[in-house]
Order: sequence, then structure tokens, then C-alpha cells
Amino acid sequence: MKTGKIIYVDMDGVISDFDKAAKEGGWTHRPDLHVDFRNLEVISGAGEALRRLNQDFDIFIATTPSWSRPDTWGHKREWIGEHFPWLKRKMILTHRKDLLIGDILIDDSRWRGQPDFQGDWFWFNQEWDSRNWDACLEWIYKNKI
Repeated sequence: MKTGKIIYVDMDGVISDFDKAAKEGGWTHRPDLHVDFRNLEVISGAGEALRRLNQDFDIFIATTPSWSRPDTWGHKREWIGEHFPWLKRKMILTHRKDLLIGDILIDDSRWRGQPDFQGDWFWFNQEWDSRNWDACLEWIYKNKI
């Protein structure tokens, strides 16, 4: 049964492996100008985690597309449609995640208002041992429902 709580999930670096694509392409400066957002891999554990969270929460994708490449807006939608079709109509494009109204924000960045989000922010980073999908689910289910 759903709790009525809203969770926003970032896309790049949280469910899609943008960093891997940037590294493989050798793009260190402004990789958003080069990466093909349609061909990103799903981050390990993301599929199972989103399916589980969707059973208990209202899930939305909150992503920041490249404003220099408007084509990426559609590419992101195509990617979600392929990998998470049940979320294709639940996408929000924004540079200001602090303006979102909800309970939890799962995001790997702190440069677009994430620290000022009015709910709880899980700073997701797969490079940190404690910031991956297992840790995120444990944090939500132990502390936030």
C-alpha cells in the first residue's frame, strides 16, 4: 500500500550511468555536450530499487537536461520509456530541484538546489561505499516511512 509520500529520483548518475559514458568517450570538459543520453546503461540496482519504491511511494524522475542541447530532453524521455516505461509520464525537467514539493529527493549532485530541498535529500554517489541503491533503500525504509 502506498504511503502517499512523493520521491523524486534524479536520472544521470542515479539511474543512468552518465559518468561511465563520459569516461568511455574521454569527455572531461562538458560531457553533457557529447554523451548520447539514449544509450546510457542502467546503474546497478536501480531497476529493482525503483520497482520496490514504486510499490510504496509516488515516484517521479527529476532531471536536468543539457540546456545547450535541447535534443537531449527527448532523448531522456526515450531512455525512460525504454528502461522504466511506467515513469515516462512522470518526468520533470528542472535546474531548480529546491522548488520541487515532495518528501524525498535522491540525487548525486548538490549544484541545483538539492541541499535546499524542503524534504529529505539522499545524496547518492556510487563512488562512496555508503551511497548506493542498497544504502538508499535502507535509509528510506528505516528512517523515512
